[in-house]
Amino acid sequence: MKARLLYRIKEAYGRGVIEAVIWDVPQAVRPSTHRIKYRLVYVVDGVRVVGYDNERGKGDHRHRHGAELRYVFKDVPTLLRDFLQDVKEAES
Repeated sequence: MKARLLYRIKEAYGRGVIEAVIWDVPQAVRPSTHRIKYRLVYVVDGVRVVGYDNERGKGDHRHRHGAELRYVFKDVPTLLRDFLQDVKEAES
C-alpha cells in the first residue's frame, strides 16, 4: 500500500492561515501506533500559534503558544475537531 492523501487544506482563517495535511500511511510513524500521518498548523504573522503533528521519534503531540504538549490521537474527525477548537480558543 502506498501513502494515501486523506485531507489537504490551506486557507485564511481569523487573523492567520490554517494549513493541514493528513495521510493514511502503510505503517505507523513510530512511536505513534496508528497509520495516520498528519501536520496541522495555524500561523499568524509568520508565527505558529497552534500546531498538531506526529513527527517521527516524537509521536502525537500539539503546540500551543510555544509549548509542546502530548496529544492522544483517536481518529481523524476528532483530530480536526480538537485542532479547530484550539484555533478558536487562540483567536479569542
